[in-house]
Amino acid sequence: MKLSAPVYHLKRRARILSRNEKIPLHEALNRIALQEGYSGWSLLAAKLSAAIPAATIFARLTPGDLVLVGARPGQGKTLMSLELAVEAMKSGHRGVFFTLEYTEKDIFDRFRALGVDAGQFGDLFEFDCSNAISADYIMERLASTPQGTLVVVDYLQLLDQKRENPALATQVGALKSFASDRGLIIVFISQIDRSYDPAKKPCPDERDIRLPNPLDLSLFNKRCFLNGGEVLFQTSSQLRQQVRWP
Repeated sequence: MKLSAPVYHLKRRARILSRNEKIPLHEALNRIALQEGYSGWSLLAAKLSAAIPAATIFARLTPGDLVLVGARPGQGKTLMSLELAVEAMKSGHRGVFFTLEYTEKDIFDRFRALGVDAGQFGDLFEFDCSNAISADYIMERLASTPQGTLVVVDYLQLLDQKRENPALATQVGALKSFASDRGLIIVFISQIDRSYDPAKKPCPDERDIRLPNPLDLSLFNKRCFLNGGEVLFQTSSQLRQQVRWP
């Protein structure tokens, strides 16, 4: 899919349009999508996600993995993470989505944007938007979850916001050990620093991850970066043998 500009630029246009014409943001987004040849913004987002090979990436994941999915806003990182959960559920495993950002309605809207009926998976999918989300909370909730469950944490930096929680490095280290012991796949959605310039490189990488506090990124043995429909996938043992789509 070739857009006239990166998605975050299109979203910026929509915000300006919304402000200038005093229309709701969703209406402005739909107008921008029409200019790009799509009937609505949800279809544009779904088509962007469809260009990303979630099934191919899922096939490269194994129980015990800690996976980082990083992108600037509007580049499909939430949809990618949900698609990975869908792939897990298609194979009979559970998918669990922890978020401090989205409501349950938001997530099911994104399922619909992907053309997926979450109801078809029965009780394999679980959504949790508790304000108490932290590493300890996640491990407590998943204490009896079966091996092979794919867990999405939305997003990495939010674990670092409450002073009463342990340091981010401590929380991620604990979840790394937990994933390994329990045979889980844990996917962290991550913010990318605003200094990332897509004109200088097609996809961000680990140097562009926004980290207010120190974190050993080698804890993530799989990494996936998205931008403008392109995907950069890395493994800790093959960082110099990166896979890029399309």
